[in-house]
Amino acid sequence: MSFNNEKAILELDPWLEPFLPAIAHRHQSFTKWKNVIQDHEGGYDSFTKGFLKFGFNVREDASIVYREWAPNATEAVLIGDFNDWNRTSHPLKKDQYGVWETTLPPKSPGVCAIPHDSKLKISMILPTGERIERLPAWIQRVTQDLSVSPLYDARFWNPPSESRYVFKNKAPPKPRSVRIYEAHVGISSTEPKVATYKEFTANVLPRIKALGYNTIQLMAIMEHAYYASFGYQVTNFFAASSRYGSPEELKELIDTAHGLGLVVLLDVVHSHACKNVLDGLNLFDGSDHLYFHEGAKGRHELWDSRLFNYGSHEVLRFLLSNLRFWIDEYQFDGFRFDGVTSMMYVHHGIGTGFSGGYHEYFGGGVDEEGVVYLMLANDAMHTLFPNIITIAEDVSGMPLLGIPANIGGVGFDYRLSMAIPDKWIKLLKHASDDAWDMGDIVHTLTNRRHLEKSIAYAESHDQALVGDKTLAFWLMDKEMYTNMSDLTPMTPVISRGLALHKMIRLLVHTLGGEGYLNFEGNEFGHPEWLDFPREGNGNSYHYARRQWNVVDDHLLRYRFLNNFDAAMNRLEMERNWLDSPEAWVSLKHEGDKVVVFERAGLLFVFNFHPTNSFQDYRVGVDVAGEYKIVLSSDDKQYGGFENVDVNSKFLTTPLEWNGRKNWLQVYIPSRTSIVLAKV
Repeated sequence: MSFNNEKAILELDPWLEPFLPAIAHRHQSFTKWKNVIQDHEGGYDSFTKGFLKFGFNVREDASIVYREWAPNATEAVLIGDFNDWNRTSHPLKKDQYGVWETTLPPKSPGVCAIPHDSKLKISMILPTGERIERLPAWIQRVTQDLSVSPLYDARFWNPPSESRYVFKNKAPPKPRSVRIYEAHVGISSTEPKVATYKEFTANVLPRIKALGYNTIQLMAIMEHAYYASFGYQVTNFFAASSRYGSPEELKELIDTAHGLGLVVLLDVVHSHACKNVLDGLNLFDGSDHLYFHEGAKGRHELWDSRLFNYGSHEVLRFLLSNLRFWIDEYQFDGFRFDGVTSMMYVHHGIGTGFSGGYHEYFGGGVDEEGVVYLMLANDAMHTLFPNIITIAEDVSGMPLLGIPANIGGVGFDYRLSMAIPDKWIKLLKHASDDAWDMGDIVHTLTNRRHLEKSIAYAESHDQALVGDKTLAFWLMDKEMYTNMSDLTPMTPVISRGLALHKMIRLLVHTLGGEGYLNFEGNEFGHPEWLDFPREGNGNSYHYARRQWNVVDDHLLRYRFLNNFDAAMNRLEMERNWLDSPEAWVSLKHEGDKVVVFERAGLLFVFNFHPTNSFQDYRVGVDVAGEYKIVLSSDDKQYGGFENVDVNSKFLTTPLEWNGRKNWLQVYIPSRTSIVLAKV
C-alpha cells in the first residue's frame, strides 16, 4: 500500500483490511491530482482563486478583464446594456486551452466601461455557424423578473466603494460542539411572501442566538431556477440568490451572525446542476461535455439535472474555486455538502439499498472521481482554512467519510445521521407507544462509526416538506389547530404530543451524535408542513413561511417546546456532551420502556411508558456522590405537570447495578425525561 497508512486505517476499523487496495487506489488518485495542482497551478491557494482569473475582474485603473472557458466556440463577443447588445463591438480572443479573453479599458479615468448592475451576456458562434448566448459561468449576480420571464439576467456587480459592505466582526472560534440551526431565508417571515436577508438578520438571528444554537446552516443561497426546488437546482454557482436581496445584504447577515457568536455554513450543491441552458451551465459552449459528463452519464434521471465531470481539470478549478469564493467573498465558515451519496456512486443511490456490506463502498458501484473530488475539496479547504467545518449528507454509510484525506479518508468533519429521523417517523406512523422497542431505538442512535463524528437530528427540512409530516404534526395532527391554547383543556393528544416531542429531541441530542441539528421552526413544533408556491397550490405562499406568531403568543403551548429546546442547548453549552465520548447505556428496559445512560458526567433517565410512572426506580451510575436534577421535561415552563421535584437530591449506594459501580433511586413519571448531575 503506497500511502503507508494501513495501520492507521485498521486501527479505525479492522474490517477494512480486504479493501486496503481500493483505499490505496483512491488515495493514489487523490495524490496524483494534488501533485498536478501543485506542479502546474502553484498549489491549492492559487488554484482555488479561479474567480480572480475567470469571469469579470476590475483592475485598479478601472479596466475590466473578462475570461470564459468555452473551447467549442469559434467566435465570442461580450454583449450587454453597456454596448447596446452589439454583437461585433467587443470580441474576445481564444487561447490554446479554449479560454476566451477581452479587456475593456476605462470609460474615463477611474470609471468602468460597464456600469454597475447592468445586464450582459456572452454571445458565441459554434462550429455549425449557430449563434448561442449564455450567462457568464462565473457571474456573481443574476436577477429574475417573473413578470417578464422565469429566465435570469446576468448583471455586472461592481458597487461603488461607499455601497460595499465592510465586515466588522471576526468569525467566532470553531465550536467544540456544533448545535446547528438549519434555515431558509425565504420562508423566514410570518407573512406569505419571500423573506429577505435584511429581515432574517433583524428577526431570526436573535431567535437563533436566544435558543442556544451556535451554528447556522443556510439553505438555498446559491442561485437556483425554481423557488420550490428548495435551492437544489442551481443555475449560477457564484451568485447569491437575488430573491432575498443583494450580495451586500447577505454579507451583513453573516457579519451580524459572527457578532452574535454564530458560525455560518453554506448548504453547497456540487452534486448536480440545473439543466437550464439559457441561464445555467448546460450546453454552455454548445457541447454536451464542458462541465458535465456526456450523454446518460451526465444526467441524473430522478433529479432531471446535469452531473459534473469530476475528472476534468477545469471542472475541478470551477468547483474548488466556488468553495473558496463563498469563504473569501461572504465569510462563510464551512459547508454542508448536499447529495454526497449521488457523488460517490455511479448509480447515484438510485434503486439501491445499502446493506452495510463493505463491498458496496469499495466495489464497482463507487465513482472514484466523485470520491476524489470530495477528498480534494476537504483537503484544500481545511489546508487553506483550518477552522472551517464540512458536513456530508450521505445515506450510504461510507467508511472513512469523516477521516482526513491524507490518511485515506474523504475528509469531512461530520456526517449526517440520516437513519435517525427515519426511525422516528416509522415509529410514529406504524407502532403504538407500548410497542416501541427501546433496544432498537438506542441502536439506531448509537450505531455510528467510531472516531467519525456524526450530526444527529430528529427531523430536518426533509420531514417538513409537503407529503411528509413533522414530528409535532405526527404527534398532534389536527388538534394543533384547536387545543394548543392554555385556555383549552390539556387533552390526551396534546399532553402526549408535547411530552414525546421533548423526549425524542432530548434523546437524539444527548445520545445520537457529536453534533445536533434542528430545522427552522421545528424547535417549537411548527404547526404546518412546508410547501413552496407552485402551480399545484395556486402559487400560494401560505405554507412557505414560518409562523413565529404562534410561539410568540404567551397563551399558546408552542412556547413550552421552544423553552425546552433552549434549555437543552444551554445545558449542552455548559456540559459539552456533544464533544464528549459516546454515552454508556446501562439500561434498555423493554417492559418499563426506560432508557438510562451516562455521558459527559451526566445521568440521563427516559421513561417512554405511556401509562406507568415509577417510584424509587433504581438506576446505575459510575461515579459516586450526591446528584441533583438539572433538567426535567416535566417542568411547568416546558408544558409539564411538575410531578418531578427538581430540588430533590439523590445519594448513590456503592453497589453494582446494571454494570455500573453505584446506584441511586429516582421518581420517573410516565413520558418524562430527567437529567442529573453530580452536586
